[in-house]
Amino acid sequence: MNRKVTVFGAGFVGSTTAQRIAEKQLADVVMVDIIEGMPQGKALDMMESACLEGFDAKVTGANDPAACAGSDLIVVTSGIARKPGMSRDDLLKTNAGIVGSVCEAIKKNAPNATVIIVSNPLDVMTYLAGVKLGFPKNKVIGMAGVLDSARFRCFIAMELGVSMRDVDAMVLGGHGDDMVPLVRYATVAGIRVEDLLPKDKLDALVTRTRNGGAEIVALLKTGSAYYAPSSSVVEMVSSILRDEKRVLPCAAWCTGQYGVKDMFVGVPCVLGANGVEKIIELKLSNDELAQLKTSSDHVFENVKRLNL
Repeated sequence: MNRKVTVFGAGFVGSTTAQRIAEKQLADVVMVDIIEGMPQGKALDMMESACLEGFDAKVTGANDPAACAGSDLIVVTSGIARKPGMSRDDLLKTNAGIVGSVCEAIKKNAPNATVIIVSNPLDVMTYLAGVKLGFPKNKVIGMAGVLDSARFRCFIAMELGVSMRDVDAMVLGGHGDDMVPLVRYATVAGIRVEDLLPKDKLDALVTRTRNGGAEIVALLKTGSAYYAPSSSVVEMVSSILRDEKRVLPCAAWCTGQYGVKDMFVGVPCVLGANGVEKIIELKLSNDELAQLKTSSDHVFENVKRLNL
């Protein structure tokens, strides 16, 4: 492999992301974590599975952030996870310090990388990264909409008893309790979900989507989701490294689209070799636009708390 991806944070999200990148042969992977031995041990464990899983990508671990040098793409998962009863916003100050220090290392060692932020509160951490890195804004992206949309699609499929592969749906806005699942655009094999389910059922699915992360945190009690988040990251990584031009909802820098200006918020993006290559503006209803404004305003309020 001649492409390199560095994953900061070798916890559940980071290590599962690294595993999936390697198994899909997208790039060689370096995991960086402050805990001595942990990224090295997990990397060795993954390499010992290579002959069984049939991949040739190399996975290594490091404690020195400088190991990200030469990376084509960097995924930042560093930070503390939610506990039951916590919101993503409760992580703000602690994770801002962690993500800020990671960004300093990236800026110094991998100035040409595209950076995907996964740490929570996601949209705010993406804004922080945009400021700290000073990279072109199209090269700094937050992973949120892919995960929230996957949850929405999953719940629709479960409710209808159909294949998840036939469900298409999109969630915009911030990665929080006021995210905006677009019911009008949700379909099953091209059939509008609104024609298949009554409004009360759809409203319940919207609520469950908004609480999707909290539902898992409450069940796990000692951690948060990582299977679906890592799959969501890899969907983005693949589109960028392979220049696939996938249309995926991501936290992207808006310059007036949907009435949002100078803010990272979840919108439909074309992801390719240059990161966010285009933001697609859907025709939203007044109610949907109002919901998106409420969500972006919430992100902005948390950004102000950083005093950047």
